[in-house]
Amino acid sequence: MEKNKVKIGVIAGSVRKESFCKKTARAVASFLSEHFECRPLEIGNLAMYNQDYDDEQRVPPEWRAFRNDIKSLDGFLFVTPEYNRSFSPVLKNALDIASRPWGQNLWSGKPAALAGVSTGKFGASGACAHLRQTMGFLNLFPMQQPEVYIGEAASLFDGGGNLTNQGTRQFLADFASAFAAWVERINR
Repeated sequence: MEKNKVKIGVIAGSVRKESFCKKTARAVASFLSEHFECRPLEIGNLAMYNQDYDDEQRVPPEWRAFRNDIKSLDGFLFVTPEYNRSFSPVLKNALDIASRPWGQNLWSGKPAALAGVSTGKFGASGACAHLRQTMGFLNLFPMQQPEVYIGEAASLFDGGGNLTNQGTRQFLADFASAFAAWVERINR
């Protein structure tokens, strides 16, 4: 990543191959200006958080790499599905890994944006509400507006994973612009 660029970590809370969260995250990242460099972060390979690994200095290499990534980034874009009115366990695990051990929260003070994506009508609004609560504890600074809840996501992408709905494209472009301004404001 270039030094002059604002480095954004992109975290999709769904790890399946054809994830609508990943597709939406790619679309939002594509709307950010060339002043930003987006880096998709892999969270599906992280072992479940266990404090013993930290206490006994047996930190898995994937945790170490993930923590180093979080340290090096200027902000985050989270795109979450909804699992039982909350966000996914794999996303919660990633948040826990980079906020532990106690007193070493790597998320703290960094700007974030979040979007909910689902195949249902509600666009993961419950997951976003829960994620905002967790972000508050982690001292992440989530952008409050615009809120993004993308429902019926299966109808918005073509077979190649491209966002085809023009209204959604414009909405996500506006969201990306607002996020860019938010990151600049927080990182002054």
